[in-house]
Amino acid sequence: MTVTAVEAPERPAHRDPNVLRWLGAYTASMVGDSIYFMALAWAAARTGSASGTGLVLAAGSIPRALLMLGGGVLADRLGPRRVVIGSDAARAVLVLGLAATLVLTAPTVGVLVAVALLFGAVDALFLPAVGALPPRISPPGQLARIQGLRGLAARGASIVGAPLGGVAVATGGPVLAFATAGALFALSLPLLLSLRIKPLPGPVKHGGTAAGDHEERTGTGEKPTGTEERRTGAEDTPTAREDLVDGLRYIRRHPLLGPLMIVIGLSELGFVGPLNLGLILLSEQRGWGAAGMGWIVAGFASGAAGAALLIAVRGRVPRAGLVMCLTVLVGATGIAAVAQIPSVPLAAATAALVGLFIGLAGALCGALVQTAADPAYLGRVTSVSTLFTYALIPLSYPATGAAIALWGTGPVYAVSAAVCAAGGAVGLTFTALRRAELPR
Repeated sequence: MTVTAVEAPERPAHRDPNVLRWLGAYTASMVGDSIYFMALAWAAARTGSASGTGLVLAAGSIPRALLMLGGGVLADRLGPRRVVIGSDAARAVLVLGLAATLVLTAPTVGVLVAVALLFGAVDALFLPAVGALPPRISPPGQLARIQGLRGLAARGASIVGAPLGGVAVATGGPVLAFATAGALFALSLPLLLSLRIKPLPGPVKHGGTAAGDHEERTGTGEKPTGTEERRTGAEDTPTAREDLVDGLRYIRRHPLLGPLMIVIGLSELGFVGPLNLGLILLSEQRGWGAAGMGWIVAGFASGAAGAALLIAVRGRVPRAGLVMCLTVLVGATGIAAVAQIPSVPLAAATAALVGLFIGLAGALCGALVQTAADPAYLGRVTSVSTLFTYALIPLSYPATGAAIALWGTGPVYAVSAAVCAAGGAVGLTFTALRRAELPR
């Protein structure tokens, strides 16, 4: 009688100690981010210069935009774990150093701008690398669930980080807040160091694999041999620019990743402006005040958290590509509706629905990117998707503010909703995306 071996079932992500260590490190870093940005705003305000405060808060976005793609190249060359550990350590040293400096002297615009620029540069390395880690720590079937857990962590960090930063500033000023943020960055380091990294599946398809990346793929420190040795020879090793061009070409030619980047770009462009700057101006025009805006933001956050929880529990949604595009369309309708609603409770309820559908679309999009991309390219792929969210889209805020001043919130929200909906509609035109499925 022949005995057939039965593979052990995958351990769910929320029960995998390796995933939980990554999630704990990510959560600590996100809470630290929230506290850092609050402390930076307060420290900038204490300089007494309104223009200087704006300069400080905008400074970090410049290196983040300029260096994000390079951060993806570095993550693929050195391995994302090393880049995450190095960048988080740099953030801890930078922010703790700023706290120590402010004990001795009052904050100045020049010092704060320098710190913001350095922090933005390190962020450009951290963000692509942390997004490229999940396929290295979990099976493909758990990547959607990890995206849900990541969404819950991000929402939880926003909920916890802002009050914690406020308490720290009220108790000990920006010094205590910066020290708290730096301690949280440092706290994530032992968790990251304890991660077990899986080998890259299959052969590396791009040239110029660094020895560090080879070590992560093979789990050994052995020298590359055969073809890989010829690739890593000094005369054959491509430059960082060539690696970047190779990654962009890979995305453009990929039947799924190219359409996904279009959906991400359009949906983020239509969504981020109304949610952030547009909501402030809408609340002022309607007389809702800060409290009313807070309820609307809380509504969106609760909806997005619900979507993240759904993905984390289910682990998989059938017809993921089709569902993602349709939820973008539904969420875009809600964006247009928010500007037409006269009361805070109804606007908050609508924002919760927007958060639910847009949050679900975002989690599915992230999971599809993670599972479709060759892990050897995932740092560069993540850097492109992250570039839209964290670097380029915020540059649209001045245009959003000027448009609202000229035409009012209603027309601008309608145009933004149309741009967001265009992302979902364009996605539906690509057969590969409509039929895309997550691994079982």
